[in-house]
Amino acid sequence: MSLPKHMLKMALLLGAFTVIGAGMVALTHDATAERIAIEERATLLRTLNSLVPPTLHDNDISTDIITVASKEFLGTDQPVTVYRARLKGTPVAAIMSPIAPDGYSGAIKLLVAVRHDGTLSGVRVITHHETPGLGDAIEIERSGWITGFNGKSLSNPDDAGWRVKKDGGVYDQFTGATITPRAVVKAVHKCLQYFAANRETIFASRPTEVNPHGK
Repeated sequence: MSLPKHMLKMALLLGAFTVIGAGMVALTHDATAERIAIEERATLLRTLNSLVPPTLHDNDISTDIITVASKEFLGTDQPVTVYRARLKGTPVAAIMSPIAPDGYSGAIKLLVAVRHDGTLSGVRVITHHETPGLGDAIEIERSGWITGFNGKSLSNPDDAGWRVKKDGGVYDQFTGATITPRAVVKAVHKCLQYFAANRETIFASRPTEVNPHGK
């Protein structure tokens, strides 16, 4: 075989291997992305159900959603998802996903479940970048601190109580990490205020409707 033909054959083989390799990478990526999406949805459903147990509602709260926006009360100018729980059509609770923008190491994303009467069913941290061993005590897996919001409302404690103890409030801070719990307490309080001002709109809005004018 002459040298040019040999080089052409090698080039064709390399090209074929490149195409096959790229195809395999694409297939692997698609399969991985799909698996990640399934796992993320399963994690979300577990968290939603831990905040508002399935025995308390009969709708699919993962699809009965709207998006709202209020940088002042929800911590971001981006749309915030609200998951709504109902029982026989009657509103039970709303699970909102506000941001605590002033964490020690950046934004902290939350899920805040508010019963229709304005009391908290629970709060969970979804993502954060706080310091391991200090600020990460906001995670339910790390400590029970986050459960201290259960049953609280705008009147329990009063407005002055919605602070960490160092600032005169009722919520514990962490040794060496006051900024993190302070940011979460503030965000949850603001979220409750938003819910109180927009409760009827939240439950009346059609699924996936965007309300860009939250109070």
